[in-house]
Formats: sequence, C-alpha cells, structure tokens
Amino acid sequence: MSRNDLLQLLATRSAKRGTFTLASGRQSSLYIDARLTTMSPEGLALIGPAVLGAIRNARWTVDSVGGLTLGADPIAYAASYASATTPHPIRAFTVRKEAKTHGTGKLVEGPFHPGDRVAIIEDVITTGGSALKAIEAVRAAGGQVQGVVALVDREEGGREAIEGAGVQVVALARAAEIVARMTAVG
Repeated sequence: MSRNDLLQLLATRSAKRGTFTLASGRQSSLYIDARLTTMSPEGLALIGPAVLGAIRNARWTVDSVGGLTLGADPIAYAASYASATTPHPIRAFTVRKEAKTHGTGKLVEGPFHPGDRVAIIEDVITTGGSALKAIEAVRAAGGQVQGVVALVDREEGGREAIEGAGVQVVALARAAEIVARMTAVG
C-alpha cells in the first residue's frame, strides 16, 4: 500500500463537502473527519508506516509519539505498533485536553518519560492550535519536541503558526490533494 492509497482512502472515506463549523470555529465547505480513516484497519495499516517514514525522512530521532486526544491517538498507536519490529521501537502517549482532577493529575498519559525526544502527532491541522497545546504540555512534562507529523494539512495557516513557534511540520497529505481525489472520483 502507498501514499496514493492513503490519499484515496482520505478522499473517499473522510472528506465531505457541505457547510461545516470546524473545531477552530472557522466555517468551511470541506470537512475532513480523519477518524473515519485513522480508526479503520486499512487506515491504520497505511498510517503507521507512513508516520515512521516521515519521521525518518525528517531525520528526527524520536523516543515517543503522541498528541492531543482524540485525533492524534490512533495515529500515534499505529506508528508505535509499526515500530515494534524496528531496531528503535517508539512508544505512544496521549495528551489530555485538561489535567485530571484525581490520581496523578497529569496531562501527558502513557509510557512517556521526561527527556523523551518526541514527535507530536496531529490528525488535521487547521489553525495549529491543538498541536501547539500538545507541544506546550509535552515540553512542560520534560519532553524534547523534534517536530509535528500531521495526517492532513488543511493549508489554512496552521503549519505556519506551528513553524512560527519554531517547530518543523511534516504533513502526510494536503487538503488540495484530497480535494483533487474527490473531484476525480465524482
């Protein structure tokens, strides 16, 4: 399976046309419900190796991957699983939207360790707000952010906002590529 397969899956399964209010509050005629791809067997099989390849191509050394729940979770888990048989397995974690009021009260959950070199995961970047929140939480927990891997860049300024904060972004797909596939399909 290839990047073309991933783009096709996103176009046919996750992308919708209409009138939508995005998590950022913006209005859009394109909605990408990445979970319809990231939570499917086919999507997980494509995404895990693709994330590992993106990390390798960016030349980041990473101990763990994760991002803001819920969108980043299946992507991080797929990447971690895909890394299991490699010489350097990567652990997955999740960043809560707010700290628990019981137990340890942590924002970053799972086998994350202070000092970890981290790739932040994002399902769909629009404004960059979710990734920036995850970056802040990981840094506060002692992580060293190497960069952000996004499944989809909506190309609406989010990449620039994250890079403006000094963090490199690698996207597996761009909204324009998905729209082109939607148009080709019908």
